[in-house]
Amino acid sequence: MKAADVMTTNVVTVRPETPVIDAIKLMLQDQISGLPVVDKSGQVKGIVTEGDFLRRAELGTERKRKRWLEWLLGSGLADEYIHSHGRKVEDVMTTDVHAAGAEASLDEVVQLMERHRIKRVPVVENGRLLGIVSRANLLRALGTIAADARVSTRSIASDTVIRRRIVAEMRAQAWAPIGRVSVVVWDGAVHFWGTIGDENQRRALRVLAEGIPGVTDVRDHLELVEPPPAYAD
Repeated sequence: MKAADVMTTNVVTVRPETPVIDAIKLMLQDQISGLPVVDKSGQVKGIVTEGDFLRRAELGTERKRKRWLEWLLGSGLADEYIHSHGRKVEDVMTTDVHAAGAEASLDEVVQLMERHRIKRVPVVENGRLLGIVSRANLLRALGTIAADARVSTRSIASDTVIRRRIVAEMRAQAWAPIGRVSVVVWDGAVHFWGTIGDENQRRALRVLAEGIPGVTDVRDHLELVEPPPAYAD
């Protein structure tokens, strides 16, 4: 399997100029721990995660240094101040983004995660965001394969085509929770992982998959989750 076979394609993103509070609301609303930061053209500029909000002045958790240590740190203190007091995503985001291409193997993706101790890897093409592979995506892929350990007699290319068609059809449907549902295809069987807002979505996803040529089975691993409460400004 490659990164393109398991990645989430409808990624929730923010812009560098997005207010920090709006980024936090998005993370809470969509129950995600990290957001790629892209510019108007879709170029990846950074990534912001829960860890970027641990040292904040509002929480009283910003770093406090002794005077002699401040002198040694020099300009590093200014950077810490920006990170703990900044009001825009560009002030707190990590700019050193470790990304992979769509054709990268899952082994390459996992190596990136281990080497840099990160939980998600953006998938890019010429710097533009195509999707993201998280630890959850990898676990879903593993669960799919482990559940059907027999030797596959089908072409992996066929599974890739089926997945591509399913994702395209989901994108075309206003009801499809594409940002919260991952699709894995193995040996012609379609596995849906993630969360849905109501049972009609579950049934509609099954019907959608059954209508794609080459699908031999549809397996539902979806969790029903009540819509999150609205957050007041």
